[in-house]
Amino acid sequence: MSIDVNVALTAEPAVREASWTERDVLLYHLGVGAGGNAVDPAELRWVYEKNMRVLPTFALVAGQGISSGSAPSAGLTMPGIDVDLRKILHGGQTLMVHAPIPSSGTARVSSRVADVWDKGKAAVIVLEQTATDSDDGHPLWTTGMQIWARDEGGFGGSPGPESVATLPERKPDTVLTSRTGTGQALLYRLSGDMNPLHADPQFASAAGFDRPILHGLASYGVVCKAVVDGMLDGDPTRVRTYSVRFAGSLYPGETIDIATWREGDVLTLRATCPERNGQPVLTHATMEVRP
Repeated sequence: MSIDVNVALTAEPAVREASWTERDVLLYHLGVGAGGNAVDPAELRWVYEKNMRVLPTFALVAGQGISSGSAPSAGLTMPGIDVDLRKILHGGQTLMVHAPIPSSGTARVSSRVADVWDKGKAAVIVLEQTATDSDDGHPLWTTGMQIWARDEGGFGGSPGPESVATLPERKPDTVLTSRTGTGQALLYRLSGDMNPLHADPQFASAAGFDRPILHGLASYGVVCKAVVDGMLDGDPTRVRTYSVRFAGSLYPGETIDIATWREGDVLTLRATCPERNGQPVLTHATMEVRP
């Protein structure tokens, strides 16, 4: 087995300095579909540096773009963990935003393995990252990434918490629609995730897909932007938390329908692909918002 649970859980957190510029934010926004109508003032604030707003989901790529000089990874490697890229799947993502993300800045990012769950044939590795402002030490964001590692389970560990996706027993309050571009995965990967699954047809075919798929975190950002634009008056600072499970793949050029239910300060979301008979894309999705 290429996972040593004890070593992974007791290892010291890895700490790095992450820096980003307005250019990185603009590229990320383009990668999640912003700027489709370049003369629409509501779209321009995402893709033009004048009065630019920053989507909170940018936290997932801050400091990881091409300009950082980082090379594509062959897999998931850290103390106690060495899993081949072809075995891993991004299963879920959480984000807690402590303060508005500046359009340029530097943060101290601490990463650790928070848990490892035994799902039988697979293991789920829970990676936690916390970021603080390098200048004043104030917290910026905390993220949690659930990574499925095929063929790495069966070690007798805890299966982790059970979570059932429940939706309100009424029609959605709003249904938002976002269409992705055919080249969107090629653009999004420039923000740091260079996995060939999203660019190389042969690699995608070997992984069981008809063609390269869109990054799960791209879909995550597309849905966040749609909700901010459609329900939060275009104000990204109103997002407090955002949690999802990645339930299905999306091909670039396909559409995401986002059904939303609002109960106080909590939005329940379900994202599906209408081109494939409503196949789920994101489930177990909630967003806590500020007034």
